[in-house]
Amino acid sequence: MKSRKGTFFNVLHADCLKTDLRSKVLILSIIAVFGAAFPMTSLAKDIPGTREEIQLSFAPLVNRTGPAVVNIFARTQRMERVKSPLFADPFFEQFFGKLFERRPQMRNHQSLGSGVVIKPNGIVVTNNHVIAGATEVKVVLSNRREFDAEILLADKKTDLAILKLDVGLEKLPFIELRDSDTLEVGDLVLAIGNPFGVGQTVTSGIVSALARTAAGITDYSFFIQTDASINPGNSGGALIAMDGRLVGINTAIFSNKRGTGGSVGIGFAVPSNMVKTVVDSVEKGKVVRPWLGATGQTIDPDLAREFELKRPAGVIINKVYPESSAVEAGLKPGDIVLSINKKPIDDRDILRYRIATLPLGKTFSMRVIRNGKPKTLRLVAKAPPTLPKPNVYKVPGRNPFNGATVANLSPAFALDNGLDDMKRGVVVVSSGGGSVAERLGLKKGDIVLTINSKKVSTVKIFKQVVSYRRKLWRISILRDDKVLTTEIPDN
Repeated sequence: MKSRKGTFFNVLHADCLKTDLRSKVLILSIIAVFGAAFPMTSLAKDIPGTREEIQLSFAPLVNRTGPAVVNIFARTQRMERVKSPLFADPFFEQFFGKLFERRPQMRNHQSLGSGVVIKPNGIVVTNNHVIAGATEVKVVLSNRREFDAEILLADKKTDLAILKLDVGLEKLPFIELRDSDTLEVGDLVLAIGNPFGVGQTVTSGIVSALARTAAGITDYSFFIQTDASINPGNSGGALIAMDGRLVGINTAIFSNKRGTGGSVGIGFAVPSNMVKTVVDSVEKGKVVRPWLGATGQTIDPDLAREFELKRPAGVIINKVYPESSAVEAGLKPGDIVLSINKKPIDDRDILRYRIATLPLGKTFSMRVIRNGKPKTLRLVAKAPPTLPKPNVYKVPGRNPFNGATVANLSPAFALDNGLDDMKRGVVVVSSGGGSVAERLGLKKGDIVLTINSKKVSTVKIFKQVVSYRRKLWRISILRDDKVLTTEIPDN
């Protein structure tokens, strides 16, 4: 047999056309022998032979967790000015619209979201923005049973809310919380919720990223990112791991500017460890988080080169509050924080999250670099100091602060009111709409330093100083770390 171009089987096939029947039988026998020696299973994967080998389904997981995911309907009321429908035309609107505007009326609005039963006695967690301002909240179970819900706790900073259903002695299906720090990028997850109000919907995906600092969603920007399809109405729904436990509460999606708000494969969930912190605060009536008592800035590439770090990660401390756990542990300005309990700290948002999710009263470790050398500090997770007492005071009388509200600034008061928790003194809480203080340019967060050369350190001193009439007011305030001084004549 002559050699020809092509594979061995192509040659055999070509020669078969020229042979008689006996030759063909011989060649087929040879092929059979080769087939037995080199079976196809050695070249490809085995074909599934049983139903169990073929079936790949999340159904058992959904059957176990789905009944614990609920729909939430929140009714809110707000004043709206309604125009007559007869004058909706732009032409009539231009000439007659204001003449026929109706007086503001109280109108009902209903928002839709999802929630998760996390305790069998009817404790439900959802997003704060789902129930914010609600006058009535109803929860509908997966079997269509409906309950009125009581809002036990609402936390704007984490966008979480805890509800209670009156189920008596009944035990509801619930989902157990899992340590969200055990998740890894690439893990499979399920998202369960009620997108667009169509009913309970399950989508699957993977963990796309961890410790995602998505700014503008909550005060604690630390999220699990997933590509499981999440849409409006999924807010407050469950992010489930493959062991059937809750690892996150679906909170937000990323949508392009031209989009309609639908999913593009980037969703964010509040980690279950933050959920646990809020749930554990229900008995206190408010969320009390540990407070480090120090602040700093994220290490950028320039700082990394300056401090000869291997990569731009960590937080360099620039200020430490007196009488804080940071001072007690020996944390100093210039220290670079690298980890908390051996968990890496890449930026300032991650540092805030790690501190906020620590159990109060527990000791934790902090790895820092000081003067180029590594050092481990031991700190106690403490609540922010509540002293001095705020002594909130709305300023009356003939003075430049008339109409403003001031208070003694403590770390706890500052955190509750969106103020700088590292400052002390008398702070302007509100300038008062249309007040003398507002017209003079006073702003929320201003720290009153001196009035007519008198140092103002407490509200008590402030009251005394502004109680006297003066021909000229000389005022110094601290705003954004800058001292501003002005003179105001008493007209």
